[in-house]
Amino acid sequence: MNYRHEFHAGNFADVLKHVFLVRILLYLRRKEKPFRYIDTHAGAGLYDLNGPDAARSGEAREGILRLLENPNHGADSSGAAWDLLEPYLAAVRAAGGPQIYPGSPLIAKSLLRPQDKAIFCEMLPRAAQSLRRANARDDRVKTIEIDGYTGLKAFTPPPERRGLVLIDPPFERRDEYERIFDTLNAALKKWPDGIFMIWQPVKEPDVVASFCRAVAAAAPKSLRIDLQVETPAPNRPLARTGLIVINPPYVLEQEAQILLPLLTQILARGPGAQFSLQPLSGEDVPHG
Repeated sequence: MNYRHEFHAGNFADVLKHVFLVRILLYLRRKEKPFRYIDTHAGAGLYDLNGPDAARSGEAREGILRLLENPNHGADSSGAAWDLLEPYLAAVRAAGGPQIYPGSPLIAKSLLRPQDKAIFCEMLPRAAQSLRRANARDDRVKTIEIDGYTGLKAFTPPPERRGLVLIDPPFERRDEYERIFDTLNAALKKWPDGIFMIWQPVKEPDVVASFCRAVAAAAPKSLRIDLQVETPAPNRPLARTGLIVINPPYVLEQEAQILLPLLTQILARGPGAQFSLQPLSGEDVPHG
């Protein structure tokens, strides 16, 4: 799979990933102690949803734009879910939405306090330069032109001993899952209490299930969150995406139970839309 973010910015996978990124960072902010955010595949930072790539794919129209333009925002029994979504939507608006969509680094940066720090790893020179421009004159953050897996090994554990790592590769290589697991396993040995969130496209369910079993063995305190927007079919766009959260905040599962029904309803592309929410040790049971 080749995941070029210029085409996919603001799609349903971004929405799922960034909603829970925000919820975890808000949890870390509950304590005065500083935390560190590490992004292994940071990207360019800002994406023009009116640009040629995003316009050609149209994926943002079935993702973030459905949330920003929803006429029933908080007007019914889903008000609690909209309340949980609002900090994410506010971060998108502040970055220039709906015309501009912020990647995970800028969403995370918007939630940093003066005492918090962030490291953004980006291997592609052009994307790293764009990200540096977007973060100019902010001494809380550092953009480093480095392979994200190398960066994760180098930058854990952080001095703060509290924080979140987002592992969000483009899945361009057949051995991506092996690279994720090997690097994650090494980081967990050094920082067993860190929160790690892994994004994955669910194109090959057997491969994903095998990876989840391996993560469950290495990190028993893990939560799997999946969102499917239509029944997957060969030679069709990505229809299912997932997150694995290791050492999830104690409130995250409850918040997911509130958020996922609304996200499934709004982001559905066709029949078969559903979500699943389970500890990795449990059965992966789909919900409505």
